[in-house]
Amino acid sequence: MSNASAPELNLLKARMKELSGLQAAAALMYWDQATYLPEGAAEARGEHLATLEKFAHQLSTAPEVGQWLESLSRQNLDEKSNDHFLVKIAREDFDRNSRLPAEFRAEQASHASRSYEAWKKAREANDFSIVSDHMKKTLDLSRKMAEYLREPHHKSMIDPLIEISDKGFNEANLRVLFGELRSRLLPLLEKISAAAPFDDACLREHFPEDKQLAFGENALKKIGYEFSRGRQDKTAHPFMIRFAHSDVRITTRVRENYFGEAFFSTIHEGGHALYELGIDPSLDGTPLAQGASTAVHESQSRLWENLVGRSLPFWEYFYPQLQSTFPNQLGKVSLAKFHKAINRVERSLIRTDADEVTYNLHVMIRFDLECDLLEGRLKIEDLPEAWNERYRSDLGLLPSKLSEGVLQDVHWFHGGIGGYFQGYTIGNVMSGQIYATALKAMPDLEDQFRRGDFATLREWLRTNLHQYGRKFDGPELMKKITGRELAAEDYLRYLETKYSKLLTLA
Repeated sequence: MSNASAPELNLLKARMKELSGLQAAAALMYWDQATYLPEGAAEARGEHLATLEKFAHQLSTAPEVGQWLESLSRQNLDEKSNDHFLVKIAREDFDRNSRLPAEFRAEQASHASRSYEAWKKAREANDFSIVSDHMKKTLDLSRKMAEYLREPHHKSMIDPLIEISDKGFNEANLRVLFGELRSRLLPLLEKISAAAPFDDACLREHFPEDKQLAFGENALKKIGYEFSRGRQDKTAHPFMIRFAHSDVRITTRVRENYFGEAFFSTIHEGGHALYELGIDPSLDGTPLAQGASTAVHESQSRLWENLVGRSLPFWEYFYPQLQSTFPNQLGKVSLAKFHKAINRVERSLIRTDADEVTYNLHVMIRFDLECDLLEGRLKIEDLPEAWNERYRSDLGLLPSKLSEGVLQDVHWFHGGIGGYFQGYTIGNVMSGQIYATALKAMPDLEDQFRRGDFATLREWLRTNLHQYGRKFDGPELMKKITGRELAAEDYLRYLETKYSKLLTLA
């Protein structure tokens, strides 16, 4: 039975609601820091975040929480009920958080804020020395976290960090997945590189910022992002952030000399937001009211950005509107030429600008460097050179400045080192398998896109994935949605089929 009237359950729910409020306050502070915070306020903001983190940690790991969970674990809760999943996930979080001292969590939060501000300055000044000491401390904190959480089944330093973000994965099985991807992606890249290069000059005209933002917001509304429950702002590194079921915000960045950056980051972050907006509202105020994992979250953003947003049916609907918005830039450019341009494959330096074929190679480089840093095989001061060497050997490129190299991503400078980047590639693979399943369930889906109807896909995703929030982990969700274990075949077949067709176009 559900036993929803159990006193311990009511007490647990009340505590979870308090923690949700504290987490929302900290998230709001981070959103402000990444969008509007005055430069001189960074130090104080770090202290504020540290205070909130310490207080939240104390509340979440208090002895009475453990007692409530212990009592509830012995009760006969309906295994299909939200109460069952709440106790299960709260128990996992309690066990993990109890191994992390409150002072350590506060130190992480305070340091992340200072490191983020140093990264912004270092990136602008093209000077790694500005942030290197901060990064050394980040590495030290990441190693400490791994040690606090390490268990006998963890075979490497990165394993406990991966488990936080992507339960069910570890370094060993990711090496297998990465190897399978490389074995098919590299030949595909060579095939495309040997052909005539994709011409994307039409995307590199002057596109005024205000018109780009307006067009992107119109596309967001069309795919189902609700501005009554969110907003879009500009930032240095785009992200989505959730404060509550009624408040899910996104950010983007704009380059007036390249149309692709703002639009596809907008659709990408919109995909993240649709996930959060689609979670069952009855889960709000509990740890279930968030995405299942970084990889599952990424599967949603990449599905909307790439499998939908770079598809021909999507642009058969949107391209006439884009031409009307930018008649001088695109009025004489055919849909076929534009579609090929937005799917250009080119070895490049910037992960967030990378095409679908090379993107995962960027992730693999970061993953390898993280493992080397955590295991002590690589020192922070040698990281820029190691980064450049990997880009030279893997992609045949060398950054001309650090903002194109080691300083391009915010993750190592506003979080930890290890346990996050792998989610991007797992998410890509998931997106292919989920989309293939959706097409089988709805064979006319792409005809709907041509008519500007994206509601069917959105509601299918909401029903089959979004509503569950964190009830199931990534591998469980894949089995539930697709009926199969996660495998790369659907994703690889999608890429190979897509680019084989594009290569035949003039």
